[in-house]
Amino acid sequence: MKKYFLHDFILTNYLTILYIVFVIGVLIILHLIFSTAYRKIHPKFVESKRVWDDALIAAIYRPLITAVWLVGLSYIIPIAGSIFVKDAKKFEFIDHIKQLGIVVLFLWFFIIFIRHIEKNLFNMAMSPKKKVDKTSIRAIAQILRLATIIVAALVLLQVFGIPISGIVALGGASGIVIGFASKDMFTNFFGGLMIFLDRPFAIGDWIRSPDREIEGTVEYIGWRLTRIRTFDKRPLFVPNGIFMSIAVENPSRMQNRRIKTIISLRYEDSFKIGSILKDVEDMLKNHPDIDTSKTLFVHLNNFAPSGLEFMVYTYTKTTKWVPFRRIQQDVFLKIIEIIKKHDAQCAYPAMSVHFAGNDPFRKK
Repeated sequence: MKKYFLHDFILTNYLTILYIVFVIGVLIILHLIFSTAYRKIHPKFVESKRVWDDALIAAIYRPLITAVWLVGLSYIIPIAGSIFVKDAKKFEFIDHIKQLGIVVLFLWFFIIFIRHIEKNLFNMAMSPKKKVDKTSIRAIAQILRLATIIVAALVLLQVFGIPISGIVALGGASGIVIGFASKDMFTNFFGGLMIFLDRPFAIGDWIRSPDREIEGTVEYIGWRLTRIRTFDKRPLFVPNGIFMSIAVENPSRMQNRRIKTIISLRYEDSFKIGSILKDVEDMLKNHPDIDTSKTLFVHLNNFAPSGLEFMVYTYTKTTKWVPFRRIQQDVFLKIIEIIKKHDAQCAYPAMSVHFAGNDPFRKK
């Protein structure tokens, strides 16, 4: 009985079945063609120096294949369903699904495309020959992603016949409640926006705050929070809203590093102090790593209880931490050599006790 039923079913609907098989075969062939073309073409575009071409190929591949199957199945399902259900209106939802799918696929494409462009620009920023601001790249990518999602949401509202004016009215009624509930979220969002606009720091900068225990290297700036890697290599996550209410120092943007120290000589060497100061100043002016265009002086600074203090004040050309420490060490060692050359000595805290009259500790 079942065999005869199946035989009659195939004879009655063989044209429809052949059409469905044909469409599925075409979809499989198109899938294989696109996959093969992608595997051969994409590596060549990766080697290109252009930013957008490999990003375009990588972004369009999966959404295109999905679109082929989406369109093909949207034709197959009503035809296959008509064998069992004669009422065509029951398949009208397929059109809505197809429209929804197309919008989602465009959103998918643009999100992938923006991510690959961002990745390529970040790789370009790693090259010392290219001056690309990582923070600007991150900000523009975030804005483009947000704009893409908003446009896709508005298109979906139109697809489902939901009037935008109704959403606006609903938003006005519930906006106050949502505003109170998400106050911190909006504060962090606008804090991130101010960071992108004012750019007090960028990715890779060393920052610190005198108001909070915040110090380290900026690794990531998002809409809600900023990730900082502290000097003991721990990640520190700071909500962006905090940066709107604290002072932030950015040592990475310093032009020079400063050497400032106080050195004390014995009072016994007071007649040598002038020559020592002159030699130290000449040494600094002739030092290859000292920036002589900035403030530079070596002056007698104070008559301290234990010695004569003079101040050394100058700037190095480099701002990098390790080279600066080496230069500062070299300057200090040369100052010690100058002091020794003049047969002088550095003073150290000491106390002299003088007894008036007879010594009470002397034995009679």
